[in-house]
Amino acid sequence: MHRILIVDDDNDIRTLLTRFLSKNNYETANVRSGATAIEWMRNDTPDLVLCDFRLEDMTATELLPRIREMHPGAAVIVITGYSDVKDAVDVIKLGAHDYVTKPLFPDEILMTIRQALAKAGHAAEPAAEGGAGSRTVRHGASKELSEQGFLAGNSAQFGTIMKQVDLVAPTNFSVIIYGESGSGKEVIARQIHVKSSRVDRPFVAIDCGALSRELAGSELFGHEKGAFTGAIAQKKGSLEMADTGTIFLDEIGNLSYDIQVSLLRVVQERKIRRVGGTKDIDIDVRIIIASNERLWDLARAGKFREDLYHRFNEFSIDVPPLRDRKKDIMLFAHHFLQLTNAELGKDVQGFEPEVKEILENYVWYGNLRELRNVIKRATLLADGQFIGVRSLPFEIANYSRLQFDPTASADSSAGGREPISAGASFAGKLKAANVDAEYNVILEALKKAGYNKSKAARLLNVDRKTLYNKMKQFKEFDL
Repeated sequence: MHRILIVDDDNDIRTLLTRFLSKNNYETANVRSGATAIEWMRNDTPDLVLCDFRLEDMTATELLPRIREMHPGAAVIVITGYSDVKDAVDVIKLGAHDYVTKPLFPDEILMTIRQALAKAGHAAEPAAEGGAGSRTVRHGASKELSEQGFLAGNSAQFGTIMKQVDLVAPTNFSVIIYGESGSGKEVIARQIHVKSSRVDRPFVAIDCGALSRELAGSELFGHEKGAFTGAIAQKKGSLEMADTGTIFLDEIGNLSYDIQVSLLRVVQERKIRRVGGTKDIDIDVRIIIASNERLWDLARAGKFREDLYHRFNEFSIDVPPLRDRKKDIMLFAHHFLQLTNAELGKDVQGFEPEVKEILENYVWYGNLRELRNVIKRATLLADGQFIGVRSLPFEIANYSRLQFDPTASADSSAGGREPISAGASFAGKLKAANVDAEYNVILEALKKAGYNKSKAARLLNVDRKTLYNKMKQFKEFDL
């Protein structure tokens, strides 16, 4: 029986989730704070942690690294409001398997838990994909579309990307892929591998944001028995597992300086040394890396080795955010609909015209990952052959109106099913953060940065283009 730890400072939610999951044959434990969760995990091992993003003493971004350090094999699902999708994307980068949005729907939670447990159980196992004899090994957070095949976009931007993939794939160039979290960088990396001469060799994907400082060296380079406490056997690292194939290092900017030094030697000499080892091991591996920040900017700020950047910068590809590829939105929406139909055993045919217009005009802060979750949720809630506005989250269905009326209440949202609730007072707590609060956060960051947009973007931990797009939503900002 799988064991689930519920971490939430709302007693009603903990009680309701405990009862619901127990009825579905899960063993549960529940705590109200991050500190209590850490103490619990010192003595017990969860298969999955279901955690609210905002706890009374910390956020999920602070708790996740401790979970990964103490129990690397545990799946993590974060509960968040739809206005907090940026936060949800951040926790995915830190190693969460998925997130669910408020209000909470039982069927959706159950489906997400089953998927997360399945992914965690097979996260380090080879899987046939990409050609005869090829295999994929994944570590860290799950990746959108990586288990669902490749789908080419219709937009001109995607066409340009595929031309670049066709150009660089036959070479052995290192490639940097830039793009926001959730935009499909691993999918592009996989296509480079599939179209290369290494197609029948391993493809290993690593989320560097999910690697703790203590375990990163062992994960990448491997270790010898007795190299450190807990090293009870020799272990091959991901670079060695990718020998003769391709390794994809996502969010490489998260690697510590000492790991960057070791990685530079790999790039220069094509040799690795396991942690605690004394012998060099020759490897032949193509390295593709990805980042949501410009590595040159990180290098100038002293956060990334400049020599390592130049070694990697043989070719680069920019993946634009989904909001800039409007022709791709409905293509992917139908793709995710088909996948969810198969998963749920439903036969939803498509989208009502009004829904299509809403999806194409929403900003998609979480890119493909957010779109996938919205379609999964809407398909689950749909009670007819076509997905209607009532099946969409309030913040998306009313996005245009919220730009002009930030005080609009999420209470007017109507869904097709009853959410998990403990009465009117509890339902009120599940309302998403007010758009007005987002405006105030941006304004405060601009003031602190002296109205320098680049500095403000760094304060907000987003790129400048994301900040600019957010500012365009509010007419009060002078662009």
